[in-house]
Amino acid sequence: MTEQTAKSTDRSRTGLPVPPRMARFLVLTAVFLCAACGLVYELALVAIGSYLLGDTITQASIVLSVMVFAMGVGSLLSKRFTGSAAVAFAVIEGLLSLVGGLSVLLLYGAFAWLSAYGFALVLLAFAIGVLIGMEIPLLMTLIQRIRRQEASEAVADLFAADYVGGLIGGLAFPFLLLPLLGLPKGVLMVGALNAVVGVAVVLWLFRGELARGVQVFLGAGLVGVLTVLGLAFAYADQFEVDARQALYRDPIVHAERSEYQEIVLTRSLDGQDVRLFLNGDLQFSTLDEYRYHESLVHPAMAGPREDVLVLGGGDGLALREILAYDDVASVTLVDLDPAVVELASTEPVIEELNEGSFEDPRLEVVHTDAFQWLRENTEEFDVVVADLPDGQDVGTSKLYSVEFYSLIRHAMADGGRVVVQAGSPFFAPEAYWSVGHSLEAADLAATPYNVDVPSFGNWGFYLAAADTAPELEVPEDAPPLRFLDEALLEAAQVFPRDRRDEGVQESTLMHPRVIEYHKGAWKGY
Repeated sequence: MTEQTAKSTDRSRTGLPVPPRMARFLVLTAVFLCAACGLVYELALVAIGSYLLGDTITQASIVLSVMVFAMGVGSLLSKRFTGSAAVAFAVIEGLLSLVGGLSVLLLYGAFAWLSAYGFALVLLAFAIGVLIGMEIPLLMTLIQRIRRQEASEAVADLFAADYVGGLIGGLAFPFLLLPLLGLPKGVLMVGALNAVVGVAVVLWLFRGELARGVQVFLGAGLVGVLTVLGLAFAYADQFEVDARQALYRDPIVHAERSEYQEIVLTRSLDGQDVRLFLNGDLQFSTLDEYRYHESLVHPAMAGPREDVLVLGGGDGLALREILAYDDVASVTLVDLDPAVVELASTEPVIEELNEGSFEDPRLEVVHTDAFQWLRENTEEFDVVVADLPDGQDVGTSKLYSVEFYSLIRHAMADGGRVVVQAGSPFFAPEAYWSVGHSLEAADLAATPYNVDVPSFGNWGFYLAAADTAPELEVPEDAPPLRFLDEALLEAAQVFPRDRRDEGVQESTLMHPRVIEYHKGAWKGY
């Protein structure tokens, strides 16, 4: 018997269009690709959560725990479908491609229009997990139909393909899909690949055991799934624009997703109120930003100020106040996101507002993580201005830790001062007072003060020095100010009884208490 005759006999015996060895290879390839798609869905759920809410650890914990539990449920459910494993696998892959591919758009819609993000996240994670959990048992059945082998060997082959696929999916997500297609379109494209691989393999390899009607059903289902995903792909950009606009009161005039965050600029219909949002959090309003920035900067400038360090403040508004002093020799601004600085130095409204601060020859801009920069820094500064986002998640909580303030202390020259924006003493009192304790634990003596900024509400700061707590005062040579004066600074040191320090603790890298303090905050805002 020739080799070609033997292969033909082997195919007829198994009912497959190719030899068993090739059939097993194709099934394992399907396992590889489906695993890659599954991991992309998982990472997408975590990513959209971090984009919208900023709390990556919480989002990852919810997604991973729910999905792992759901995969166990799916594995148990799969036992009911092993008798028709080929059809069940094709249907499951079609459903998985739909649910997984549309997951980002569905979550964005739930967040923007329904205020049901948490429920939608758990529901989608559970649904995707159940479908993924059903894959391996059904694939085990299919591969054993091709050629019987020891269970341990079949499991080893399947999981090897599955784990390698997960590796490829995990690497492709941040380095290929996100840069080239963005989050919504990238996941939709993966969904289409998932559908084609899952359904096409069944329709071709196992068509011999499928009735004609089943083949038509699966083919029509594949076309339907691809049509839905294709329409979603075509509408994805507009959907994102509509959903984003639903989150903001005023029309959006600029929106972009940088490497680090979503940047949105809005302008009221009368043009009087321009607002900058980072990841949905208000950074300033043109109506009252001067209140915030005058209060932040000028008390710190009542002393030595030749060399100034600004941490954050990429909008250039704190720079405007600092550079108004002619005796400031140099300013170093450390801001993580170059896209914010680019917007602030090119968008006419913001550039006019910050008075072209980024064109000042005294300024040096560094784009890196503030914590890491301070660890490597060898310079000393007379004034340090920490104008950083609130410590609501792991990424920002380190910027309100004892360790961070210790690094700042080492960067301060003799007689130097540091001012920290510390959030709202009214809406987040525990987080606010925790910042004070963290400064003290870093051997910095701090003076707390608070002012009213209508766009934010009551807002608090700390002015600190290495030896004794500095007195609050406006420099004698301060430029003309619209809000701040000596009387206001004196009143700013008074806190109402229901918002005074209630014995909270400092926040550290290992115990980021500031995150927990923020979680119960902002009620009624």
